[in-house]
Amino acid sequence: MTAVFDPGAEAGRATAQILDDTLNGTARGIVVDSPPGAGKSTLVVRAALELASAGRPLMVVAQTNAQVDDLVVRLAEKDPGLPVGRLHSNDADPYDKVLDGLATVRKSAKAGDLAGLDVVISTAAKWAHVKNVEPWGHAIVDEAYQMRSDALLAVAGLFERALFVGDPGQLDPFSIVGADQWAGLSYDPSASAVSTLLAHNPELPQRRLPVSWRLPASAARLVSDAFYPYTPFRSGTDHGDRRLAFGVPSDGSAPDRVLDEAAESGWGLLELPARHTPRTDPEAVRAVALVVRRLLDRGGAATSERSPDPAPVTADRVAVGTAHRDQAAAVRAALAELGVTGVAVDTANRLQGREFDVTVVLHPLSGRPDATAFHLETGRLCVLASRHRHACIVVCRAGVADLLDEHPSTEPVQLGVTVKFPDGWEANHAVLAHLAEHRVPWRP
Repeated sequence: MTAVFDPGAEAGRATAQILDDTLNGTARGIVVDSPPGAGKSTLVVRAALELASAGRPLMVVAQTNAQVDDLVVRLAEKDPGLPVGRLHSNDADPYDKVLDGLATVRKSAKAGDLAGLDVVISTAAKWAHVKNVEPWGHAIVDEAYQMRSDALLAVAGLFERALFVGDPGQLDPFSIVGADQWAGLSYDPSASAVSTLLAHNPELPQRRLPVSWRLPASAARLVSDAFYPYTPFRSGTDHGDRRLAFGVPSDGSAPDRVLDEAAESGWGLLELPARHTPRTDPEAVRAVALVVRRLLDRGGAATSERSPDPAPVTADRVAVGTAHRDQAAAVRAALAELGVTGVAVDTANRLQGREFDVTVVLHPLSGRPDATAFHLETGRLCVLASRHRHACIVVCRAGVADLLDEHPSTEPVQLGVTVKFPDGWEANHAVLAHLAEHRVPWRP
């Protein structure tokens, strides 16, 4: 008899093992791989609370001020009596003012002012400037795959043991300068903190969170197979646990038909005729905007394990994802022309970590004459395809599969550089093959 998969029990076992390793293990570091929506922040908060309650003060390293402030708020909500330090910069507006209302949160630009607190949280960039302090026994590094190895090196002397938590499928750390001269070297500063850490310490324990609570059953298998072949995961929900429905019937147009397809299957491909276009392809941009407009006009409502009663899919629960900022700007302008406000429109980099009911994606390779390393980066498509709880609609010109076959990777092979797997070429083919089953042709 086949054992029934219990997502809650699986996630609970994994979390218990990670916390036991953190509290009782002897390894200097633990790496936790997490798929999209698996509860990275929940794990970070819980581990921080467990360490603090065990009398072990710790520092927490996040990558952005928004992530830091979010963790501070979540810790205060979970344990209102816990003394937390928010180490911030000397900028004019260095933290979210909501922190001013939290009585047990102390804020300062000097680490010395926060000495003795149970938990001190800041960005990697701020921690890099902290000198002449007694090292913390423990550290937690949040979004560790977004952290460059040079940033880890800058803070490594501040702690003795660390828990590294991150999503291996996300975009590689951003670098504003070329790093080819360091490629293949053990101290490549552009490599992620985790990849460099494991290259030098292969014996460190590696754990994973096995369940995505964000992605529906319709998406988890595809995203897992295409982007996480070595760290597979499953959805925390089953087929039928979530439902997307519209109060207004379809008018027969392509945007309405792709919305109906996505509501039924979780995926929709609105395919425009094959053509090489400018990056801000006006026809594709307008198609994206029309899909969003019709989604809101038709009164979408979502039913899920969170809400047995249908909850309206309002503008703040919808996102549009693009590869480039000028594409996002063009979509915003097109939405404004249609009277749509409140929808998040941004690049994959800026949508990382966020969650919506429905996403509309302008495919990175739509209308392109070539397939560059930027557009083939696995993490870019992974982020765009994994922000939704109910449905993802991809707008793309026909011919991308042929483009991929005509433009195999031409990036130079560099000695000592670990080849990323799956590569963007393979992941794009896997996603396109699945989307082809949910294709709706665009008719202007």
